[in-house]
Amino acid sequence: MRTPLMAVVKADGYGHGLVEAGRAAREGGAEWLGVASADEALALRAAGDTGRLLAWLIMPSEPAEELIAADIDVTAYTIADLEKFAAAGDALGSIPRVQLKIDTGLSRGGSSFAEWTNMVARARILEAEGAIRVTGIWSHFASSEDPDDPANESQEKVFAEALAIAADAGLRPEVRHLANSAGALLRPGARFDLVRVGIATYGIDPAPGVGGSPWPELGLVPAMTVRAELAMVKQIEAGAGVSYNHTWVAEEPTTVGVVPAGYAEGIQRSAGNRAEVWVDGARRPVRGTVCMDQVVIDLGSDEVEPGSEVVLWGTGADGEPTAQDWAEASGTIAYEVVTRIGGRMKRRHVDTEQEGADR
Repeated sequence: MRTPLMAVVKADGYGHGLVEAGRAAREGGAEWLGVASADEALALRAAGDTGRLLAWLIMPSEPAEELIAADIDVTAYTIADLEKFAAAGDALGSIPRVQLKIDTGLSRGGSSFAEWTNMVARARILEAEGAIRVTGIWSHFASSEDPDDPANESQEKVFAEALAIAADAGLRPEVRHLANSAGALLRPGARFDLVRVGIATYGIDPAPGVGGSPWPELGLVPAMTVRAELAMVKQIEAGAGVSYNHTWVAEEPTTVGVVPAGYAEGIQRSAGNRAEVWVDGARRPVRGTVCMDQVVIDLGSDEVEPGSEVVLWGTGADGEPTAQDWAEASGTIAYEVVTRIGGRMKRRHVDTEQEGADR
């Protein structure tokens, strides 16, 4: 049985473009889109999206009327949130669609379990009064990418208890959702009525290194390729230090190239001397410290011309590094690698289903 999908397009579509990622997700069959902020939700509506859309990080200082008028499902963490949404609906003469979030163990957003009974009781009263409509109950895993972490089982148990309490209070939400990308893939029992797929939407493995994972069968292909043009090529002698603080010194004569992208574009500074790029059919190591505007790469004895294409990361299909490779080189996760990219980079979107399309 197919579980409906919410494509999470927060953080500018994980660096891929908020509106473009949302449109692609809708074209691919996503029944829901999910975002964190009010601004993200309203930007999608302004761009023409009319489908079901959930926002879950509404600030206390932000008025809710515009969200409700735009037919956006909003998330309540507290009774104060419920009252705020109900008041906004009353001012508009409409019934807000509200989802309730329960903190099952992440200790981040959501009602505490101790407050949950009061929360759902108040939600039910407001619903009976026609002040709100409770459309969902949800939570979020802390460690779903690690299937052996006992926190997963614990959170599922707490979520089930929270759902039972809500049902006893008389709430009948449309959707109950807990699973993120890794949860949706690794924990079928946590799929409930909807799965929220974030990083996997963009073709990136949500649980790298997990043995026996089904990713090859799913055909996950990274959507983002980051390219630059080789700005300069030069020869250096043995003993020459490269980049700030000379964290790498050439042991023998070599050729280096300058790539015009640095931490101002979101390239991890911690990747210096550890990451690789793809130039002229081969991986080339980053040498020295990543600068604000550029990185230096080692071309060895190969003759490579200025203006040659540099792929920092891509699908990996031709041997080029992936965002996961950069994550491992930087001591972080692929989520951070792709969401940080920007600065002076120019984004281009390509429909890869078009014949001959190049990512």
